[in-house]
Amino acid sequence: MAQWDVHRNPSPRSRHRIPYLLDLQADLLRSLQTRTVVPLYHPEVFGPPARKLNPVIVVEGHPVIASFAEIAGVPLSALGEKVDRVERDRTTLVAALDCLLSGV
Repeated sequence: MAQWDVHRNPSPRSRHRIPYLLDLQADLLRSLQTRTVVPLYHPEVFGPPARKLNPVIVVEGHPVIASFAEIAGVPLSALGEKVDRVERDRTTLVAALDCLLSGV
């Protein structure tokens, strides 16, 4: 598990809305038994995103919306298989985190 990895959402209860979880946690903290994640929503179930707080990124060729207001710590067992890596979107994702924390 590494920062910017995207994992399938293994929860049958929510994966129809949230197909993926994005790992934001710094690799330096990989020894923890939890990871800090942001849910990635299908656009059609999310509604209009706030441009900076909810960036649209592409995972496995499909657009998804990152819901930074729903950032959470989850146990490692809550992450499904790794399916993509979105380090290419780092600048946009860090800007969304900044927006969440500082409003800027």
